[in-house]
Amino acid sequence: QVQLVESGGGLVQPGGSLRLSCAVSGFTLDDYAIGWFRQAPGKEREGVSCVSNRVNSTYYDPSVKGRFTISEDNDKNTVYLQMNSLKPEDTAVYYCAADPHLENCRTYDYDYWGQGTQVTVSS
Repeated sequence: QVQLVESGGGLVQPGGSLRLSCAVSGFTLDDYAIGWFRQAPGKEREGVSCVSNRVNSTYYDPSVKGRFTISEDNDKNTVYLQMNSLKPEDTAVYYCAADPHLENCRTYDYDYWGQGTQVTVSS
């Protein structure tokens, strides 16, 4: 069974930091594309960052580039999203997703999704 479980969300002040974790089971990270997405109330789902391990490529949305970092710990089967310099507009439910076949990770068509973790940036 392929499962993804997000954690690490919470309430943080503007300018603060959070690290989101996506614990994965049932597959090997090295074979997968992994994406982080978010959806705020009244807005469309948007891609935040992703990595395609098959082709060793990484993507960041321009709104988070320079502030967020995606990383992986293969020994722990965990994907991280380090979020620094957080802004109120970063408030959203954050989801991780995985797919065994994608080479271009810039898509919403992932096979597997986590249930999401809430991130709220407010003073």
